[in-house]
Amino acid sequence: MSDVVLQMAVMIIGGLAWRIIRPAGLDADVTRHVVASLVYYLLLPALVLEVLSRHALGAETLRIAAFGAALIVAGVLLAWLAYRWLPISDNQRGAAMLAVAFPNVTFLGLPVLEQAFGPWARAIALQIDLFAAMPLVLTLAVAIARAYGSGGGQDSGALRALLSVPAVWAMLLAVLLQQFHVPLPGWLGGALARLSATVAPLMLFALGLGLRLDAVRWRNLALLLPALLLRLLLLPLLLWPLGLALGFSGDTFRALELEAAMPSMVVGIVLCDRFHLDSGFYAAAVTLTTLASWLTLPFWWRWLAAI
Repeated sequence: MSDVVLQMAVMIIGGLAWRIIRPAGLDADVTRHVVASLVYYLLLPALVLEVLSRHALGAETLRIAAFGAALIVAGVLLAWLAYRWLPISDNQRGAAMLAVAFPNVTFLGLPVLEQAFGPWARAIALQIDLFAAMPLVLTLAVAIARAYGSGGGQDSGALRALLSVPAVWAMLLAVLLQQFHVPLPGWLGGALARLSATVAPLMLFALGLGLRLDAVRWRNLALLLPALLLRLLLLPLLLWPLGLALGFSGDTFRALELEAAMPSMVVGIVLCDRFHLDSGFYAAAVTLTTLASWLTLPFWWRWLAAI
């Protein structure tokens, strides 16, 4: 796992270096928007279609979704308890709850699982994202942001927002192909495989572009520490018994636990901006949890490998 994390770190640092150096005068946020849009609209749907068209969705999918949903809800509750009595503003409290509750299951989790376990583990990350994280981002995360922030404009509805996600349509197409036993043509499968191969490095590069060292303030470190401990250490530990109770074992259980130990998701910054939460506080949480995960992920890997 140390080698895997180092490989991931090289690509993340590449994005972070871009933010500092600004090659060709290109702003890091503009570059990240372009790269993330390419992944969001083309490459990730290609990956979803390629993987899920060959992966049967059934009872295990429901159990994976239950694990992911429980992880997020537990994160919300623990963050609310931890930050209830701390001297922070409401917009910081809301940002902290999002940072604790929502792990980076796709932009970091998918590449890590693929490198650690092989291509089959991509289905784990995609199922957590599509059936747990994404629906709860559009419902629970928005509700938290509205409660602790302001603004946000007119609510377009969670279902409409969910159906506007290209990866969801790719997932629905994959399910239809499975139900009617229609295999992907060889030429299409090959094209999807080539597109899918670019997802992991570009996700990691975009993650690095999104890290903001300038957002980390010494005065906020004490307030960020609970988020870091909850996100990287306590939540994976608390979800351990649930994973076993749901019947997971072996590498599937290990993959789920590693997903539970991922740092805060990057895209939460969009909610913070939209609902006027403390974007700087959230960006600092993402940066610190991501950097700290280079130490905690190998720790979890060694522990999980021993069982």
